[in-house]
Amino acid sequence: MIIRKIMLLGEMGVGKTSIVNRLVFDTFSGDYGVSIGSDIYQYKVEPSPGDAPFLFNVWDTDGSFGETIFKSVYIRGAHAAIILGDVTRKQTLETMARLAVRFEEELPGRYFCCVLNKVDLLEGGEQPELPERLVSRGLPYMTTSARTGENVREAFADAAASIVRRGL
Repeated sequence: MIIRKIMLLGEMGVGKTSIVNRLVFDTFSGDYGVSIGSDIYQYKVEPSPGDAPFLFNVWDTDGSFGETIFKSVYIRGAHAAIILGDVTRKQTLETMARLAVRFEEELPGRYFCCVLNKVDLLEGGEQPELPERLVSRGLPYMTTSARTGENVREAFADAAASIVRRGL
């Protein structure tokens, strides 16, 4: 079995816990609860992207860490990160892009993806405004909705496939 650590990073309220609850338990609750420190969940990626079963240890981190997360023990041993922003709050997208750049610098060669969450809250056909840093640096991104489940499993499947391809 392949077991890898993936971090959920982003400001408070962007949907990190909602994403992991949709992923692991296939549930969504509109009730907002603050994560303190980090919570760890396990998620088996199916189908496995490799020859062996693939399991993620998903670390749902406290949004108040900001960039100090890179000085904490929580980040040690991370193979990947899903870095979230809330499409309805531009500031969180700027933070998401900043965290992505920092992750890339601190853990070179590791997989990361910027995830623009809560796309279900956009008006019909409206596209989220992408931060300049995300666009200018060509950072990888995708959109999700923890409420509807849109692209949640796909985000983690993509991360797992990349980890297997990179031999991490």
